Amino acid sequence: MLLPLLGAACLQQAAAQASKPRTENVVLITLDGMRWQEVFGGADTTLFKQSKHYYSDRASLQKIFGQSSAEQRRQALMPFLWSIVAKQGQVYGNRNLGSLVNVTNNQWFSYPGYNEILTGAADNARIHSNDPIPNPNETVLEVLNKQPAFKGKVAAFGSWQVFPAILNEQRSGLPVNAGPDQATGPGISAQEQLLNQMMAATPSPFGDERLDSFTGQYALEYVKRKKPRVLFVSFGDTDEFAHEGEYGAYLHSAHYTDRLIQQLWEYLQTDPQYKGKTTLLITTDHGRGAAAEGKWRDHGAKIPGADQIWMAAIGPDTAPTGEAHTGQLYQNQVAATVAQLLGAPFTPPSSGGASISPIVGKSKAVGKN
Repeated sequence: MLLPLLGAACLQQAAAQASKPRTENVVLITLDGMRWQEVFGGADTTLFKQSKHYYSDRASLQKIFGQSSAEQRRQALMPFLWSIVAKQGQVYGNRNLGSLVNVTNNQWFSYPGYNEILTGAADNARIHSNDPIPNPNETVLEVLNKQPAFKGKVAAFGSWQVFPAILNEQRSGLPVNAGPDQATGPGISAQEQLLNQMMAATPSPFGDERLDSFTGQYALEYVKRKKPRVLFVSFGDTDEFAHEGEYGAYLHSAHYTDRLIQQLWEYLQTDPQYKGKTTLLITTDHGRGAAAEGKWRDHGAKIPGADQIWMAAIGPDTAPTGEAHTGQLYQNQVAATVAQLLGAPFTPPSSGGASISPIVGKSKAVGKN
């Protein structure tokens, strides 16, 4: 009788170990208003003429981003996404293949999108503008920061100055570095001090929204110094240049942001805390309109297609299945996915989304299907 009992105990232990996520850290990154059309199809060469002030040389844009096939163009635009993430992880949202990703909020702009990403549910009744109103909803970052395993190990960086409100910095106690914020506190590195000096001396064309180069470098230096287990980084240049109708700058911003993400990921692979233990999630807060009649510049509930988004993931629990060809995912599934990857308790709102099973490597989902 003893041997069967021992065998059953061993099987239960093995099953428990197999079900435990290997992810110990999560990095969640957003590219504000980055269209799925460019992510999967690369540059739309018919829009090169819409670059007026920045990167207005059509011949140069054609040479850099105007390859003959969609696969070549997207590789040129976002080489890290397609060379590393797509080959070693998963990418969703190519509607031309039948992979659909949508927001569930009915606003289709930034604050409602970030609220949905970070809380796991839309809140159309209370989140319906981009005004910097402290978020009444708890984000998954705030929930994690209350848990002993993650207390003081969660951080957020954003180019947009509204993130302290979105993350309700005062209530949550999360460290949020966004907009004109500089690196502060004891022990900041020489590189962070240099970034502070450079940002103070560099006017942003977007007012209080800083350039993504600063956001990316601040986040990287923080990771090196503080070793957070959960990191949120939001880039904004793509949205700003798109609103201005500067298609060339929009493309170059996407390309440079891809490089910033690569730089962060490559550093993580050199650090024992992160290597083989970190999942990277990438998505966007909203889509944009079609190229026709300049609708690509805009978004919002009156712009058809602005609810269409995309997402990607790479990490130890995420099988390397590449580009999805079928299925429907939603923006409200991101928060539960972050929590389940970390094996952390998280109860989405009643209208919240389930975790994304293929990304977490499990059939059982957190929240509602």
